[in-house]
Amino acid sequence: MDELKQNEGNQPGNNKSRKKTALIVFAVLAVIGAIVVYFYLQYKSTHITTDDAFIDGHIHTIAAKINGTVKKVYVEHNQPVKQGNILVEVDPIDYDVKVNEAASAVNAEKAKLTEREAGIEASKKLLAELGARLEAAKANLQLQDANYKQAEIDLRRAEGLFKKDAISKERLERMQTAFDVSRAQVKSARELLKQAEVALETQRAMVKQSEAAKATQSATVKQKEATLETAKLNSGYTKVVAPIDGYVTKKSVEVGNQIQAGQPIMAVVPLSDIYVTANYKETQLEKVRPGQKVDIKVDTYPGKVFKGKVESIMAGTGAVFSLFPPENATGNFVKVVQRIPVKIVFDKDTDPAHVLRMGMSVEPTVIVEK
Repeated sequence: MDELKQNEGNQPGNNKSRKKTALIVFAVLAVIGAIVVYFYLQYKSTHITTDDAFIDGHIHTIAAKINGTVKKVYVEHNQPVKQGNILVEVDPIDYDVKVNEAASAVNAEKAKLTEREAGIEASKKLLAELGARLEAAKANLQLQDANYKQAEIDLRRAEGLFKKDAISKERLERMQTAFDVSRAQVKSARELLKQAEVALETQRAMVKQSEAAKATQSATVKQKEATLETAKLNSGYTKVVAPIDGYVTKKSVEVGNQIQAGQPIMAVVPLSDIYVTANYKETQLEKVRPGQKVDIKVDTYPGKVFKGKVESIMAGTGAVFSLFPPENATGNFVKVVQRIPVKIVFDKDTDPAHVLRMGMSVEPTVIVEK
């Protein structure tokens, strides 16, 4: 009984002690909670995170540049290839025939061009000869003019002497004959000069015509050469090669298939040039800038953190560039927080042992300054 009374006497003191302890514990927990919240808010203000992100990259669609039948396929699904490796070969027979036809046409037109060039050379030589003949005809006319003038002078002198009975009639007649002959020779020389001039002009026209024909033939040769080059290119296009190092995907071609120019037959994806497309909320991008460091977690590799940096921020939201962009001016408007794609590139020293593939889900965290 005495002990019970003693315990009852100490109970209020124990309650006060318990309340005091509880208050202290609560205060400590409140302080710890405040500190945790403070550091959490500090962390969130400098670490911008989203789970709406994935590995992205470049897809090189492979298509033949010509129509034809597939002769051989050198690759399989997911096979790694190097730049320049042959992927598909189209039957080249038809295109080789066109190359031979075009080459024959070029040779034939070149032969015609050579013939025209030889004709031009001959025409020019003849033109030079006719020019020399013209000069000779001019000199001959000058000579005949001089002889004619001298014959006229001799005739007038002889007529005067004959009137004075200083010479015989026979001599006068010889002078008259010489004068008539000289006059005829002048007339003949003038006619020859005219003929030489006409011949020279005619030959000049022929040379110009030949040169014009040569120019036309040269153009024809170039046209045939262009046709030959096109045929050679098409023949070369029968071998479809990889444009870049990567992996074969979406292969949809087999031996014997008929393919058309521009028809996609496979794709090559380079995994050495992949990046992250992160769709951040517009309310998260106030402090995000190109060049900031990024920690990247990939769902495929839990516990592994890749390093990267922000390369660029898209010029608009994803909705703006969608197939059917929103028309907020029509109907009832409901405000929705938009997302803006951010391109994040990996650092050059990214761990090659952990292969990253397009489409993988990631969680990037952009580290910004306070």
